Amino acid sequence: MKNSMMKKLLCAAVSAMMLFSAAACGESGGTGEDKSLQKVMDAKKMVLGLDATFKPMGFTNENDEIVGFDIDVAEEVCKRMGIELELYSVNWETKEQDLNAGTIDCIWNGLSVSDERKQVMLMSEPYMNNEMVFVVNGKSDITALSDLKDAKIGVQNGSTALEILNASEVVATNGATPVELSTNVEALNQLELNMVDAVFLDSVVANYEIVSTGKDYKVLEEGLSSEQYAIGFRKGDQALCDKVTATLKEMVADGTLAKISTEWFGSDVTTIGK
Repeated sequence: MKNSMMKKLLCAAVSAMMLFSAAACGESGGTGEDKSLQKVMDAKKMVLGLDATFKPMGFTNENDEIVGFDIDVAEEVCKRMGIELELYSVNWETKEQDLNAGTIDCIWNGLSVSDERKQVMLMSEPYMNNEMVFVVNGKSDITALSDLKDAKIGVQNGSTALEILNASEVVATNGATPVELSTNVEALNQLELNMVDAVFLDSVVANYEIVSTGKDYKVLEEGLSSEQYAIGFRKGDQALCDKVTATLKEMVADGTLAKISTEWFGSDVTTIGK
């Protein structure tokens, strides 16, 4: 009786271990094979995560449609891959959680390259350069970084802008205080209401906002750093990353990427494949 019971317990334990092992292997089936490209091809769609307030890269327009430079480019990439593009709004502060959970296949929304991000996601070859700048109201007395002493500076939480600002002399030496806000739009709204003295953000966003809204903002000549935009994928999803990158380079070769860039920025500001 004891031997019979021991055999049953042993069999149950072995079965449990096999189930655990299969679950741990995930989609690779334990072989370590990268099936990221096959996953989106089988699903016939790629799910793109974005902050839908990030003008002009990806944002919600007056018709409640998500549009933008990155969206147009991603649409063309997916069209050439023979799949659909699905858009999914994420909280920018916790975007990596959606990526790792498999809710989205990539983060493609003016995503700045940083060493910290390279630790938690696979980043594509950069496709655009960007400058990090300060924006103030047109009538502001602030004209240089030295004028930001003890200033309140609006900045998006979860962004590389916040990391750069916190590490800068503007905060460490001049005593400026970062005011963390959920989006750049909210930060600029607070600037307009004089609730903050300046906003620190991407130059492409700042310049687009100034041109498209006509609001009385000015960009300080002095910034803090240069950045590059890339697409973020899950660690290990090299096959999908490679396919998207190769498709982008096809668009460079036939002029499509330059055309889309010119429609949004007035010229070709992309850098990939050049």
